Amino acid sequence: MTRSPAPIRAPSPGFGLGLRPAHYPDFLGAPQRVDWLEIISDNYLVPGGKPLAMLDAVLARYPVAMHGVSLSIGSTDGIDRQYLADLGKLARRVQPLWISDHLCWTGVGGHNAHDLLPLPYTEEALRLVVDHVGQVQDALGQRILLENVSSYLEYRSSDMREWEFLRRVAEEADCLLLLDVNNIYVSSINHGFDAREFLRYLPAHRVQQIHLAGHSDHGDYIVDTHDHPVAEPVWTLYREACRLFGEVATMIERDDNLPELAELVAELDRARTIASEVQQACAAAA
Repeated sequence: MTRSPAPIRAPSPGFGLGLRPAHYPDFLGAPQRVDWLEIISDNYLVPGGKPLAMLDAVLARYPVAMHGVSLSIGSTDGIDRQYLADLGKLARRVQPLWISDHLCWTGVGGHNAHDLLPLPYTEEALRLVVDHVGQVQDALGQRILLENVSSYLEYRSSDMREWEFLRRVAEEADCLLLLDVNNIYVSSINHGFDAREFLRYLPAHRVQQIHLAGHSDHGDYIVDTHDHPVAEPVWTLYREACRLFGEVATMIERDDNLPELAELVAELDRARTIASEVQQACAAAA
């Protein structure tokens, strides 16, 4: 009899939001219908001051996950050891639910492009990423989560599909996945693939977290902008993700055109409802 892989992901803490300074007063002023928060790690890699004071106040009230944008796990420059040391110091302060970053590169030759650039999906790139993940996990003393990024171009050198590359990285580096459902949808429209095939190929037991976000539709292409509510096709894809992966920590990212917190909490409630409906349907069908 074939056995399912042993669970390696932590139990879901529920439904969360990205912590943004505009919402500090809301989170510190009264309890919110939010189970956990995600911080942008890079915003708190400072020696002191208001950002850390606010973070400490939030930590007293909510579990927190750390999400970075500068690890550049796919860069041929190698891992920035000072950045990694600073990340580890922050992790000791936060004691996070987990630590995540993106499956991408962000610069070369010491120059930061300030963007999340996709990788060529080749064996050479795979070996580089797996080696870098090993270095990071050894330094931090825990598995990290890698997030799939949205993309707007493809490399001629790629010899596998993105979802195959993502799965192999997770399995061969023994790390976990942060599944950005909006990014899958964005890339599926831009490159013309079946987003559901992407989902079905992933190792369910390594999907630790899900991101939901909005995008900008430009007609023949769309851009991951995090400045709109979650779009209907992304909600549909999230429903499929819930069916495939079970109870997975889910959060909504919003970085621009920030609404009142109550609007984001209402949107988060929709994620709760969808997840609950799927769980009930699966239980009834079992």
